[in-house]
Amino acid sequence: MQRRQFLQSLALLGLFPERLPAFSSLPREYYQNPKFGNVTLLHYTDCHAQLLPVYYREPSSNVGVGQEYNLPPHISGQEFLKFFGVKANSKQAYAFTHLNFTQATAEFGKMGGFAYLATMINHIREERGKDNTLLLDGGDSWQGSATALLSKGQDMVEASNRLGTDVMTGHWEFTYGENQVKKNLRGFKGEFVAQNIALTEEAQFESNIDHGDVFKPYTIKTLKHARIAIIGQAFPYTPIAHPRRFTPHWRFGIEERNLQDIVNEIRQEKKADAVILLSHNGMDVDLKLASRITGIDAILGGHTHDAIPKPIIISNGSGKTIVTNAGSHGKFLGVLDLDVKPGRVVDFSYRLVPVFSNLIEPDENMQHLIHAIRQPLLTKLQQPLATTEELLFRRDNFYGSFDQVVLDALRKVNDVQITLSPGFRWGPTLLPGNTITMEDVMAQTAITYPETYVRNISGGELKNILEDVCDNLFNKDPYFRQGGDMVRVGGMSFTCRPEAKIGFRISVMRLANGDIIDSTKDYKISSWASVGVPATGKPVWEVIAEYLKDKKVIKLEKINQPKVLLRG
Repeated sequence: MQRRQFLQSLALLGLFPERLPAFSSLPREYYQNPKFGNVTLLHYTDCHAQLLPVYYREPSSNVGVGQEYNLPPHISGQEFLKFFGVKANSKQAYAFTHLNFTQATAEFGKMGGFAYLATMINHIREERGKDNTLLLDGGDSWQGSATALLSKGQDMVEASNRLGTDVMTGHWEFTYGENQVKKNLRGFKGEFVAQNIALTEEAQFESNIDHGDVFKPYTIKTLKHARIAIIGQAFPYTPIAHPRRFTPHWRFGIEERNLQDIVNEIRQEKKADAVILLSHNGMDVDLKLASRITGIDAILGGHTHDAIPKPIIISNGSGKTIVTNAGSHGKFLGVLDLDVKPGRVVDFSYRLVPVFSNLIEPDENMQHLIHAIRQPLLTKLQQPLATTEELLFRRDNFYGSFDQVVLDALRKVNDVQITLSPGFRWGPTLLPGNTITMEDVMAQTAITYPETYVRNISGGELKNILEDVCDNLFNKDPYFRQGGDMVRVGGMSFTCRPEAKIGFRISVMRLANGDIIDSTKDYKISSWASVGVPATGKPVWEVIAEYLKDKKVIKLEKINQPKVLLRG
């Protein structure tokens, strides 16, 4: 791509003001977003260690319950386009929805990639001034790829440093264990903040210290025109969603009261001009939190992978809070411009900018780093396993076609009746006709507790598992939701009523042959990613690789998609 085309493309994405000396030859019609305010916050989240550009299909279903029904973030497809005023069949429609995804990939290409994200960030910083900008990472950045797993996240620490991340919080980062987290953070050049992680009482006693903070709860950054407070809100359910053994000395929670105390301290004693919550709660939790905590100007959120092009404004006791969520997999960069006066934010402008990698020249320094990270592992990463005739995606409330491959592999290799797989939201999409490599498999499974297991459970136990996970998704109180999508099932089907009470959401459970599942009868199941007692079977990626090599071509014959009954 020629330099002129590249710069024009960036301008079309709203990344340059009307006058910038280095790019003064550009026609005026390309400048759509003039400079606003005096502070710019750049926000990315949930990249899941995807250093290269990816395809990533947004969900076709994102079910909301109660008052959240058919409201963001719980809208998708045509409803999403209509609500946000996005033109059908456009670049924006491709970035933000699943519509015509396979066909659109041919026109608009891959998205994200740290080298392309770096180019955008560097240009915005050059335009706004480095002393007027901050780069914030919402977490889930150091997990999700083979290189991240094998280096225990250290490859992503270096990539984050090269990107220039100023402040971050976390979630999957904690699954490397307490000691590795501390080691990684010693190499991180930014600041890690989390107000909602404290030492357990036992750990505090053993350490003989009079405070329980594990990390700094917040930081205040002095920019050219303002003092900006960034409070960290790490994923509050880490010891529930992941094995407790990874963080045995730390306790997590939403910590609403502590958060309000911190905001009050910042406002009254530290005299910050703006207060920002860098959150990994998930958007539903953030929306509730914004209605209950006063004094926060904006919540830059993550965890639920919701790509929301316009912020939601929540009124609370003393004012309003901007709530955003910046998507995932490096597909987007949130740009929050603030007009800040002493002690207050006067106005704001927000854009969630898609990162179209075929329109942007990669940053050379980041490219060199990525090459150095990947080169020693290329032979293993690029090992071909099979080809796919299907669009293999993961992200949807109840079903993912790549999840179906995982389920089929567990069922075939482990010779069981029923298979279960976690409803993880991360993992790039593979297009029909493509080769599935070992790297592709690892991008769906690269966790620190990948072991598979086989055991017998009763039909009643199976129903309880499904009910419990379903309640994590659809409990009417957002504070009882842990994010993620519904557990995937193979070899069986069921009916789900998301708005029913717990214990009554799951019904009509049948085996693949049509037989009703008996609550008193035992069934042989296989799964992976055990949160309780450590499993001892093969890592799931070995099971999938064995299955793919045997199949050679993936064409899904049986899709275990539950029947979902919604209102209307």
